[in-house]
Amino acid sequence: MSGSIIGKNIQLSTWGESHGKALGVVVDGFPAGMELNEEDIQKFLDRRKPGTSSATTSRKEDDLVEILSGVFMGKTTGTPISLMVRNTSQRSSDYSEIAQYYRPGHADYGFDQKYGFRDYTGGGRSSGRETIGRVAAGAICSKLLSQMGIEVCAYTKSIGSVTADMDKFDKSAILITPTAMPDIDADKRAMELITEARNQQDSLGGIIECQITGLPAGIGEPVFDKLDALLARAVMSIGAVKAIEIGDGTKVSTYMGSKNNDAFAVSEEGKVVKKTNHSGGILGGISDGSTIIIRAYVKPTPSIARTQQTINKQGENIEINIKGRHDPVVVPRAVVVVETMCAHTVLDLMISNISSRADNLINFYKK
Repeated sequence: MSGSIIGKNIQLSTWGESHGKALGVVVDGFPAGMELNEEDIQKFLDRRKPGTSSATTSRKEDDLVEILSGVFMGKTTGTPISLMVRNTSQRSSDYSEIAQYYRPGHADYGFDQKYGFRDYTGGGRSSGRETIGRVAAGAICSKLLSQMGIEVCAYTKSIGSVTADMDKFDKSAILITPTAMPDIDADKRAMELITEARNQQDSLGGIIECQITGLPAGIGEPVFDKLDALLARAVMSIGAVKAIEIGDGTKVSTYMGSKNNDAFAVSEEGKVVKKTNHSGGILGGISDGSTIIIRAYVKPTPSIARTQQTINKQGENIEINIKGRHDPVVVPRAVVVVETMCAHTVLDLMISNISSRADNLINFYKK
């Protein structure tokens, strides 16, 4: 299977299956000299682990990370950083029936057609647990970005019909609400909606929004490696994400040019600023110094308990009731996945940017 590697300067290679012995990631190309321990990574993994609230699956996993290589005496060495999280709560028997049929909304049929067989226990590589490696690697990238004054902050914008009121934005609420919403009141309404969906043996989708602040202007390449293009690729590679928006997104198709264009100005401090941010902080594939805004649209969890129609491997029409422990909505746990994928993308492009100007190299190496 190809396609498990992403990145140019910092390459991430995730590995492992949902019901295998472990999952993890190899981070190749990360700079030497940054202080790093397992707690730096664990606090990010704790945000995506299951069994933390009624908004998540009842599967209990500690998701404890182990640093196997790439760190010596508490600092990164510049060599590949290998990270591992062991699976401890698999119940593969819950999935024995699905070996003979294809679950609606899942990758089962596509895997069979591509490879001739599939790992049906928990979805294998197409399982949401694959994102453990992404989060672990992205946590390292986030730490380095924070030391440069760059913050990547994702949160739940909406679940189903409930949308967070951005006038009530409370950053601290993101880490304490079960929905990862920055609006306490919206969180309560969303939890009621989740309970209703669970009682109906159904599921919900939603929107995750991510803001990147402190990023200087000039990050991103103008053609194929545009900042927005690579952010879209990174976030769209997350299994449940079905659409991406940058800035005002699809709304710009209804604007006049006079409204869509962000006017530039010079602030009292002498800095170049924009009076509006319809572009979401990116123009021509390059950051313009304002806040990057990206939204991911997440589909409802496909594994639901109610009766569904499908076909079996013999080509017969059948009805199924999926067993197992599944999230009624994956959005809250996917928030940190979006955040860390964005962190990796931005840091990778920042490293490329160092070589974009001769004076950068001269100033660094001149004796």
